[in-house]
Amino acid sequence: MLIRARIENYNEWLFLEEIPEKYVAGHRLSERQISIKHSPIDMKNYQLSTNGMFLLHSEMNFSEIVKIESEVDGDAIACQFIFSKEKSGNAAKASSYAHSHHNIRYIPSGKESHEIKPELEYIYFLVVLSKDYYFNLVDAASPLHGDFIREMEKGVSTSFIEGDLYVTPEMRHSINSIKECKQEGHLKRMFIDTRIMELIMYQLEQFGQYLQNDKEVLHEEDVEKLEIVRELLEREYVNPPTQKELARTALINESKMRTGFKKYFGTTIYDFVTRLRMVEARRLITEEKKNNMYEVGTMVGFKHQASFTNAFKRYYGLPPSEVKL
Repeated sequence: MLIRARIENYNEWLFLEEIPEKYVAGHRLSERQISIKHSPIDMKNYQLSTNGMFLLHSEMNFSEIVKIESEVDGDAIACQFIFSKEKSGNAAKASSYAHSHHNIRYIPSGKESHEIKPELEYIYFLVVLSKDYYFNLVDAASPLHGDFIREMEKGVSTSFIEGDLYVTPEMRHSINSIKECKQEGHLKRMFIDTRIMELIMYQLEQFGQYLQNDKEVLHEEDVEKLEIVRELLEREYVNPPTQKELARTALINESKMRTGFKKYFGTTIYDFVTRLRMVEARRLITEEKKNNMYEVGTMVGFKHQASFTNAFKRYYGLPPSEVKL
């Protein structure tokens, strides 16, 4: 399986990997860091590969409109995650990639071209798997895979669902843990396999919820309003607006907001806020080494420590005081 990409009219490869398609458990990982910085390209790539798998974490910034040409020689299944933010000199916004989307795609041998805008900065996270690798991780007999596998058998390029969905906090956490993994050798291979499986599980879980609600039709203007709701919640999850206030701000019907939010983001508004609070609480404990649980609970929006402890235990399966620093 050959995977490669470059900027149109530039000879330099952004990445080029030839990978054996056969899944081999425990096979060693190959890692590479690549930086490309010359007008109009500013890119930092972290690449990781083994039999049947290629992984890319790329920070991309372009000074003019470019087209990225990608090519796959051999059947591949790609889990794609794209994060973007507007360029800004405001340091407070510098690390916030608010807009995101993801999908799982079957890509038979062929070429594709995608236009990239210069006014945005991107993080592109890509996991390319051979069919042999993919079906060692997931259950091909699952009803959820039915349509996807039928299109694969025809050799037709297809996406798991029509239209991409929002990247959840759990998916972001899995991606970050892959990028920041400090393990080496066999342990790292075990860690990466587990995290890729976890990431696909989160994707399939969200796809399943989306398809269960397929009677709710979402138009482009609805999605734009739901994105406003999401941005408000991500900014103000410590003290979130009421649903009536959210609907009024986003100029959307309150009932449609609730059903549309669950369909597009794969979760209810309440559970979305809970996710944000729990992910931040765990970060405060593990990364900032905070050990006062009342303080942590207050920082993520809980008025009482008991309520925070119970919510954390329901979400992670253990109380916050038992999280390993």
